[in-house]
Amino acid sequence: MHSQQWQDHFNAPYSRRRVLQLGTRLSAALALGAVPGLLHGAARRLTSLPADPFTLGVASGDPTADSVVLWTRLANAVLREMGADQDAIEIDYEISDSESFRNVLRSGVIVAPAELGHSAHAEVRGLQADTVYYYRWQLGNVTSPTGRTKTAPAADVEIPQFRFAFASCQQYEHGFYTAYRHMAEEDFDLIVHLGDYIYESSWGENLVRAHEGPEIRSLADYRARYNSYKSDLDLQAAHASAPWAVTWDDHEVDNNYAADIGEDDQTPEQLLIRRAAAYQAFYEFMPIRLPVGRQGPAMPIYRRLRFGTLAEFNVLDTRQYRSDQACGDGRKPSCEEHLDTSRTLLGSAQKEWLFNGLATADATWNVLAQQIMVASLRSISETGEELWPMDLWDGYPFERQELLDVLDQAGTPNPVVLTGDIHSNWAANLQLDFDNENSKIVGSEFVGTSISSGGDGRDMTNYGAALLDNNPHVKFYNSQRGYVSAILTPELWRTDYKVLPGVTQAGADISIRKTYVTEAGNPGIQEA
Repeated sequence: MHSQQWQDHFNAPYSRRRVLQLGTRLSAALALGAVPGLLHGAARRLTSLPADPFTLGVASGDPTADSVVLWTRLANAVLREMGADQDAIEIDYEISDSESFRNVLRSGVIVAPAELGHSAHAEVRGLQADTVYYYRWQLGNVTSPTGRTKTAPAADVEIPQFRFAFASCQQYEHGFYTAYRHMAEEDFDLIVHLGDYIYESSWGENLVRAHEGPEIRSLADYRARYNSYKSDLDLQAAHASAPWAVTWDDHEVDNNYAADIGEDDQTPEQLLIRRAAAYQAFYEFMPIRLPVGRQGPAMPIYRRLRFGTLAEFNVLDTRQYRSDQACGDGRKPSCEEHLDTSRTLLGSAQKEWLFNGLATADATWNVLAQQIMVASLRSISETGEELWPMDLWDGYPFERQELLDVLDQAGTPNPVVLTGDIHSNWAANLQLDFDNENSKIVGSEFVGTSISSGGDGRDMTNYGAALLDNNPHVKFYNSQRGYVSAILTPELWRTDYKVLPGVTQAGADISIRKTYVTEAGNPGIQEA
């Protein structure tokens, strides 16, 4: 299917049949870019280019002990100038043990198909465990920037230390990505992105830069939005500095969507068509393996990443399978729907996968990398009524209790939850009963602020202070921008909350606002 035909397909009238047809065609398109050499007989090899096609940089992701995914995407404008924008394009990659590339260890050819917007994903296998590599792409006479990546330690190997960072929520219009420039300078073993990589619409008043167009709905729209965001050089630097593990939240599709239910007056069929476009764009622009079981609007991305015996990351999806938010969404009093025990956040298949994994976990640190706050954040209205944030785990209290009970009863070693979404820093103990201050602590939660969403932010707000008062299991709040870094050893988990004084001007210095630690075998957080 040519690019224009593909776009026409997304703009066709909405129907359940169109959704199913889209699933078949999307699966075929994804396969084109996933199998090295599949289209070599039909692909075009370019020799001399008029401009740099690597304007979105390079990235790597999802490291295992012997493999990593390498990513890049070719600039459509350059291919169009050459009359090659409808063709599958062959692109070369090289891997070395040094930035000089004096010793090229691996090389190969990947096809970047037009159906996937000329994105390239090379899943390179046969690498050495726990090893830093450098990689680059070549198209004709142009070489891409160099990226740094690192494989994971073997699953049964004890390692003394693991360093990673996590981030989320990068509304392009709200500020500059200075935090990513600082992150790039740290050469982490891994960077985790917890969602809201793009925003589907504009919001806020103090916009310091603009992304193109109104609210996005079609594949072309989502591609254009990713192009805007990924053109940022600080973001490109962070991608090139370390392998990433990515998941999505709501704004990659539609604010606060739940399964096939959109925010506004969209039918389920319309939301599924939109979701299929958004999910394909996410795959096209991310260093992620081809999801198994993908079909149009369905794309399972929950997965595990293992780093020796020290850490195992469960990367979750809390959007694709969830029940609709209860009580009309927002921060509301409890209602009958809220107390319905059949409601789910994870969906049955993901929940079973997660709970089984937590019950058999044997790593020192067992991580849930996910989107929304697990610890309770109830507030009290002016009339004394309890209010619950229905989009967070508070809105799904029975499934949250199931999760906490599994951590307790299975004795999952040292559970740690990583969270994004709410544009502020928090640190909390996970307790079996959040209404009982003396209840058993079964894990720790570290919530990271936004990269830029919400603008400059402040150290403390009345909103944050009130929530701390109402939730004694929550120990820290801060609403400046930045990211969170962590250093793991067999004995200790150290979390540093790194913040910027502002993001509406580029180039600010970064500092550590607060440090918390968790001791192995002693759940809960302690101020360092």
